Amino acid sequence: MERVRNEMSAKNKYWISKHRYLELKHFCLQYPEWKKAYNYIEKLPASTSVVKISDRDQDGYFIETTAMRRIELSRRMEMIEEAAKETDDYLAPFIFKAVTQGVSYTQLHMQDAMACSKDMYYDRYHKFFWLLNQAR
Repeated sequence: MERVRNEMSAKNKYWISKHRYLELKHFCLQYPEWKKAYNYIEKLPASTSVVKISDRDQDGYFIETTAMRRIELSRRMEMIEEAAKETDDYLAPFIFKAVTQGVSYTQLHMQDAMACSKDMYYDRYHKFFWLLNQAR
């Protein structure tokens, strides 16, 4: 897992606050869980209901249909996928892997043969979170 970096300079064109960045980063790291849940729900009959913890309900629970849950999971996953695509054509799959699996620049560069400088990568990495912030 990547270590948490210091706050980005407010002069950076893709600046977002440190806590907003951390919120978005943790949002992205949930992608594998959403994908697993989406694939599981896809196999259930349409009439099946699931229980979900929610901050919209005073008791913390409500029932929603699998269709509604699938739509919500799909929307979240697409938001991350689209932000990665908008970031950079070449780096999109690397950025996606980094933000959803916590993979570092070094791992991407060495193990996945990502061909770009550290400066370019982190510029696009910050751009990704800036775009995601706009979408969310």
